[in-house]
Amino acid sequence: MRNVLLATAALTLIAAPAMAQDPASRVTGSIGYTQLDGDDGDLGAVTGRVGYDFTRNLGIEGEASVGVKDQDVTFGGVNTTLEHEYDAAVYGVAKLPLSENLELFGRVGYGTTEVKASTAGFAATEDGESVNYGVGANYFIDGRNGIRADWTRRDFQEDNGGELDTYGLSFVRRF
Repeated sequence: MRNVLLATAALTLIAAPAMAQDPASRVTGSIGYTQLDGDDGDLGAVTGRVGYDFTRNLGIEGEASVGVKDQDVTFGGVNTTLEHEYDAAVYGVAKLPLSENLELFGRVGYGTTEVKASTAGFAATEDGESVNYGVGANYFIDGRNGIRADWTRRDFQEDNGGELDTYGLSFVRRF
């Protein structure tokens, strides 16, 4: 038992400097604005993300958005307001670092989106599950703080689900 404890302590001492070399680049967070561009209307949302990099080139990312920009549209002569209620998704992310400050990324994931339509005192909510894929770039101004620009397509899985493109601009930080 004493040998196991000594071996564990020795491995911890050997691994600690390796972990200390790059603790800040594994976790990222971002907050920004996302424009949702669909066939029926254009909506806006505030989006937050948290990501974890397993390696310099592969990671995972979760995101959630809440609607902040509605749109008034007309369906069959009836004025209707479209509202983005929320969305949430998880992605696998592949990154290509071009320099210390600039990286390109691609991502594939699965998400859910809820939109509400209301007119003349009546409201209907519709949600949909989607396979999502997109590309983007992170530019870090000082190694920790930067900006993120991305495009993502949401391919809804229902019979008449359709597609939705999103365009985002965010502040991003490495922790």
